[in-house]
Amino acid sequence: MKKEERFRQAEFAAIVGIIGNVALAVVKGVAGVLGNSKALLADAVHSASDVAGSLAVWIGLRAAKRPPDEDHPYGHGKAESIAAIIVAVLLFIIGIEIGRSAVLAFFQPLRPPEIIAVYVLVLSILVKEAMFRYKYRLGKKLNSNAIIVNAYEHRSDVFSSIAALIGVGAAIIGGRWKIDWLLYADPVAGLFVSVLVLKMAWDLGKESIHTAIDHVLHEEETEYLRKAVLSFPDVKQIHELHAREHGHYVIVDLKIAVDPFITVEEGHRIGKKVKEKLLTLPRVENVMVHINPYHPEKNT
Repeated sequence: MKKEERFRQAEFAAIVGIIGNVALAVVKGVAGVLGNSKALLADAVHSASDVAGSLAVWIGLRAAKRPPDEDHPYGHGKAESIAAIIVAVLLFIIGIEIGRSAVLAFFQPLRPPEIIAVYVLVLSILVKEAMFRYKYRLGKKLNSNAIIVNAYEHRSDVFSSIAALIGVGAAIIGGRWKIDWLLYADPVAGLFVSVLVLKMAWDLGKESIHTAIDHVLHEEETEYLRKAVLSFPDVKQIHELHAREHGHYVIVDLKIAVDPFITVEEGHRIGKKVKEKLLTLPRVENVMVHINPYHPEKNT
């Protein structure tokens, strides 16, 4: 897939996330107030945090789209990973706030939520699961860690909405049947939501930091690169092949040996063909090819 098409699809997904999360956050917030549900209000805050997350992904994608420049010769590919880290930090902060709000609710007079909270939570579960599946598949297709991270935000919203639904349902039953202790199910669900959010923030933050740091690909991971290089008859030998992950892209440094009796221009032509070939391979973003003379009696 061409880079332009990749960014177009990724940006569209980010915009879908922004619009969807804004709509859900507003609906949940209003229903949480009208329906007197701490769990639903906590879930609304969770959806609001997803808006910031989708914005961070969109900004990161825009930055990563920029071409290489003097200060960033290998491009801005890490911008997506940095955006993913920002999303994880936002999730962590929101998780703490949700937990604090739920704990405070235990020390306040409780009354059962209204049935509207149940309807909104069911709607939220269906919408968020659909958004997760769409973004997760797209993230895998485009090999975008930021989109995958954002997809799991939607999945965390599904789990938090399920927890909130259980809490709200139990609290409604407690109110109808005069079972006072069941009224605490609503803030308990809010506290459970905060734990889910914090765990998701930890897992996604750890993965995003790993992706943001350059990692050298091992020999077995570069075998497809070696095969592509050696498919050219004019390449007598590969002296060195180093590949590293830069964000979700791969940067290749290559030293190849060619006939020592050809002209410099011919050697340059071979190197250019090898580079063009490697750039057609998945994830390969930048290739540096060094031409060495081939001497069978030497190992380097």
